[in-house]
Amino acid sequence: MKQKFLLPMMITFLALYVATSCNNQPKGGTTKKFIDAANIDSTIKPGDNFFLWANGAWLKKAVIPATESSVGGFSDLRKSTSENLHAILEELAKAANPTGSLEQKVGDFYASAMDSVTIENLGHEPIKPWLQKIEAIKTNKEVMAFVAEQQTSLIPLLFQTVFGADEKNSIKNITIFYQGGLGLPDRDYYFKTDAATLNVVTAYQTYLNKLFSLTGDDSTKAAANTKIVYDLEKQLASAHRTNVELRDPKTNYNKLSVSALQAQTPNFGWNDLLSGMNIKTDSINVGQPGYFMHINKLLASVPVDTWKLYLKAHLLSTAAPVLSSNFVNAHFDYTGKALAGQKQLKARWQRMVTMTDQNLGEALGQVYVKKYFTEESKKRMQELVNNLTIAFEARIKKLDWMSDDTKQKALAKLGTFLRKIGFPDKWKDYSTVTINKDKFFENLIACRKNEYSFQVKKVGNEVDKTEWQMTPPTINAYYNPTFNEIVFPAGILQFPFFDANADDAVNYGGIGMVIGHEITHGFDDQGAQYDKDGNLKNWWAKEDEEKFKEKTKAVSALYSTFTVLDSLHVNGDLTTGENMADFGGIAIAYDAFKLTAQGKSNEKIDGFTPDQRFFLSIAQIWKNKLKDEAIRQRIATDPHSPAIWRVNGPLMNFEPFYAAFNIKEGDKMHRSEKDRIKIW
Repeated sequence: MKQKFLLPMMITFLALYVATSCNNQPKGGTTKKFIDAANIDSTIKPGDNFFLWANGAWLKKAVIPATESSVGGFSDLRKSTSENLHAILEELAKAANPTGSLEQKVGDFYASAMDSVTIENLGHEPIKPWLQKIEAIKTNKEVMAFVAEQQTSLIPLLFQTVFGADEKNSIKNITIFYQGGLGLPDRDYYFKTDAATLNVVTAYQTYLNKLFSLTGDDSTKAAANTKIVYDLEKQLASAHRTNVELRDPKTNYNKLSVSALQAQTPNFGWNDLLSGMNIKTDSINVGQPGYFMHINKLLASVPVDTWKLYLKAHLLSTAAPVLSSNFVNAHFDYTGKALAGQKQLKARWQRMVTMTDQNLGEALGQVYVKKYFTEESKKRMQELVNNLTIAFEARIKKLDWMSDDTKQKALAKLGTFLRKIGFPDKWKDYSTVTINKDKFFENLIACRKNEYSFQVKKVGNEVDKTEWQMTPPTINAYYNPTFNEIVFPAGILQFPFFDANADDAVNYGGIGMVIGHEITHGFDDQGAQYDKDGNLKNWWAKEDEEKFKEKTKAVSALYSTFTVLDSLHVNGDLTTGENMADFGGIAIAYDAFKLTAQGKSNEKIDGFTPDQRFFLSIAQIWKNKLKDEAIRQRIATDPHSPAIWRVNGPLMNFEPFYAAFNIKEGDKMHRSEKDRIKIW
């Protein structure tokens, strides 16, 4: 379940949001290797598998820690962040900060989160008032009233609520209702019968059973209640759109008046529901109408007692990570072990650092950027974004498959991109949040209610494009089509993506590829459906659009041939947009690199030409080793391809890569020139 409101079409660079430090200085006086030749496996030819050639030696010796589901560059950044944020939070927690200051709120929130003795003694006491409310429910109307109440605490029972730009009138905010209500990662888990999926289903059912047992049910009753909840979830899942279907912004835009919704789905009691959620509006974008119509039927046919068990199970599951250790461990056995392959729970301080960032992100972020983000980094990043934009503009002008009229509109869209680097110009307001050092659960709810209040107040008002969807320490980046913006938090502006001391080949292969990736998202199969003003509106000439769709299909078909585990393949349809962004990201970054002095030279560093260092930088930022469980979950739910194919897929279609490493016919990555996919 999502804990933060994210725009449905916000397209990220990475699958997961990860906070990290921006400290570029090597520790202990060591010399940083921008391209680490020790990672290279010389037994593999670059033209057979470039990712394994660049990272194979590292992969052979890499060991995934018991507390992780993966190891690699991003894991190193997570570790760095945990340590840096931990130091900040420990200092703030111990300091005598003025009451009401950001420092006091952040420090006391973390201190309360670390008070494990009090939390352990409380057990599930903090949520007993809610459980008592559930027990008192007598009608389906009261079921929906409880759902509404929990939504205001960012507990998305039954469905998800988002407040953001109207995709067909992007200057105004609207309420968006999305399908939700499941405990498994995706609707397909309820219907697949392969062994790996069934293992996850069993783990989830064991988890539900444990939650019921921990709150008083005997073994027989807990098992019976688990089956009831699971069976209801399966009915909900049957009406869910698939992850591939959710990629189509047009079919997921269904703006309806509240009166029409009430006529179509009367069992929701829309006026009361919206009132309970403090939403004042006359229209809603219902992302998946079929799902809400299905709930409407279930509200009439499913007994109230079944709904009560469902509400209890999902409330307990949402709260489990912040209750006593028996709940935390039950949650970890499912989400950590079964879904991600982790063997051991992370240390409490690591989990609570993340919790603080999630709930007071821009308060903590203000302290963080003062210590770890420099003006030099921001200026250098602005220069890189400018250069990548120039390079993409040149590529658009040279396209041989696009008409001049469509080119002009594409250039107009590129020219209006909003660029955000490092941290917000306007920080989020936490003035109404009261944080008590002795009350962790209450602090958590106070933060969530504040966030919900911030979000719901946007409805009907003009869009504020200064708003960010990620916190400053996050190692990620995103493109938001309704804002037509590219956003790069401070966290990603560090090695291996960026280092002020690195040569241009390294930086353009690293952060340059990220910049190009996000720019291309404005022109991938989803982003290309939005105009320069952020509206879901066709700006393509018909013939150009057909040519573009053919290229899109070619990308999907190629990636669907890539094997991940045994007979498990990449889902080409699910990952098309991210794959297209990787294609564009590499091409644009390369063109921009060739504008630099190093890009124009042939001077070798550590035995590698500038072009070779550029491509090695791309490959080595993606060095990564995952548990099989994590891989399977990502293939099912993640729109990003596995790291190996984020490197090899675009490069096997990119001529400069062939030249840099003398790729010839007979090499496994070689594709004939007529078969190479060229888009932007």
